[in-house]
Amino acid sequence: MNTSAGPLRPRRLGLLAATLALLTALLTACGDSGPRDLLADIRAGHVMLGTKYDQPGLGLQNPGGAITGFDAAVSVFVVNTLADQLGVARPQISWKETPSAQRETFLRNGEVDTIAASYSITADRMKKVDFAGPYFITYQGLLVRADDDGLNSLTDLADGKKLCSVAGSTPAQNVKAQLPGVQLQEYDSYSSCVEALRRGKVDATTTDEVILAGYANRWQGEFKLVSMTYPRDTCVKGTWKTAGEPFSTEYYGIGMAQDFPEAVERVNQALQLMMSTPPGGGQSVWERDLREALGDTTVDDMIARADAPGSQFRFVPTPGDLSFLDAPSTPCPEGAE
Repeated sequence: MNTSAGPLRPRRLGLLAATLALLTALLTACGDSGPRDLLADIRAGHVMLGTKYDQPGLGLQNPGGAITGFDAAVSVFVVNTLADQLGVARPQISWKETPSAQRETFLRNGEVDTIAASYSITADRMKKVDFAGPYFITYQGLLVRADDDGLNSLTDLADGKKLCSVAGSTPAQNVKAQLPGVQLQEYDSYSSCVEALRRGKVDATTTDEVILAGYANRWQGEFKLVSMTYPRDTCVKGTWKTAGEPFSTEYYGIGMAQDFPEAVERVNQALQLMMSTPPGGGQSVWERDLREALGDTTVDDMIARADAPGSQFRFVPTPGDLSFLDAPSTPCPEGAE
């Protein structure tokens, strides 16, 4: 009996270790089975924040593991500000990659406290999660090579130019509907589109311009941004769009689990503080972080565009104001196309 006990002991230890690992995994899964309260987790000393890992300028995981970008900066500012206001130590921050298709699930299952990941606030999403913000307003734009003098507006794509976007994306289909002559090239990611643009395989790529601005800032001097507006009065899915109106307006918010209204209110207050001008004047923390993420030239251009007479573009959002969700649309005139 004793001669067999020795060889079995390592196996028993291995089985015990495996059992403990399984129990730990089960307990972790159980802990993530319900939504997280951001304020409670800040008080407890640890928060889990969601963002993208593959969007330069917004959320990017660097080779060393650090997360950089404007979305990440906004998240960190909010958490640290709330900790200061609650009178507790600033919590440990962990990050989790949150792909677009899984964002609502991650929030509802308690896998993250918040998500800032180019996350547009929409009425449909508000049925599943809550949002603080908006903390940024962006529009559909074009990214073209800096030396391409023939592409300065949407209509310049009309003559058989090659436009790249992600397969099935609404932005590309919007352009195709306006300019049937465009040759639409669909790739599996915006990174692939940008690489195709760098190599001259396509003439432009389109999505939210802040995403494009992140790529332009990463490869400085290689690209330029082109604003997109409707070239003529047109009917789009039953809504009347006038010439000069921006293509899709997106309001980015911080996604949070439902049923924690105090947390949402406090996050909105932190965002307002981030956007406020310092007592002595100068740039807000919000603008400073945006400039660091996108570059001074891009931000200066966004400000100038918003300040232009009669402009339909905005620059600074109003956290907590979700009235845009209820803004009435103009129906198409009878017989309009």
